[in-house]
Amino acid sequence: MSTDQCCVVSCEKPLDGTYWDAQYQANATGWDLGTVSPPIQTYIDSITNKELAVLIPGCGNTYEAQYLLEQGFTNITVIDIAPTLVAALQTKFGDNPNIKVICGDYFEHQGQYELIIEQTFFCALPPRLRQKYVWKMHELLAQNGILAGLLFNRSFEVSPPFGGSKDEYEKLFQQAFHLQHIAVATNSIAPRAGSELFIEFKKNSDVLVSLYEFEGITCTGCMNTVSTAFINIQEVKNVSMSTDFSEVLIVSTTEIPLKQLQAIVSYDEKYKIKKH
Repeated sequence: MSTDQCCVVSCEKPLDGTYWDAQYQANATGWDLGTVSPPIQTYIDSITNKELAVLIPGCGNTYEAQYLLEQGFTNITVIDIAPTLVAALQTKFGDNPNIKVICGDYFEHQGQYELIIEQTFFCALPPRLRQKYVWKMHELLAQNGILAGLLFNRSFEVSPPFGGSKDEYEKLFQQAFHLQHIAVATNSIAPRAGSELFIEFKKNSDVLVSLYEFEGITCTGCMNTVSTAFINIQEVKNVSMSTDFSEVLIVSTTEIPLKQLQAIVSYDEKYKIKKH
């Protein structure tokens, strides 16, 4: 099976815990490398502080966590939404005090981490959740925390995985993070050579990253009009709206009053905005 395909259940179905659990029950894990990804291994090897609080969301078989343990890291948390997988990981790691295995939804997870490792989690999420991903990453990272790992720099005919581009990612993460590194990985496995971007993004602790629910937009033109209106607010540094127009991410230097945002879009009675 291609390492770029994982879908054996109709991708029209929700990509929820039931979907991903079915993949593991069917052993349909074509994305699984069977080992730690070389670019991430290289990055881990560069870290000297083994007491960092590390999170791996959508962890899968989490060879990265195994490698962290082998290198002496002592504060690792992994989370996945698939019960079958999580049960296997809990058996694998047993009572090891240096790792915590959680079955749950990343978007509901609470905690503070100095490093979050991204490995085939972002690409498994429907693109409409990308603004929510940025918001949650910013929330979970401690001051000056780092998001590091791999993002696909290509598109796919069958999804998941869902691809993207460097330009798209830069627009999505800018201002919420300092984009310290984003470039094609130089030591990817052969089937992914040239199609992975290694990222190292540092949390911008000087801004607020807020997620809002939005109602009423039905086209890209309207989305652009609203986004432009919001970005023209003096304190706003970046605005990004989800692909289904249901959520808007606003990065700002200060809290923007909800009444102000609603007033800006009040020219259309269909438009409603509320804090997530």
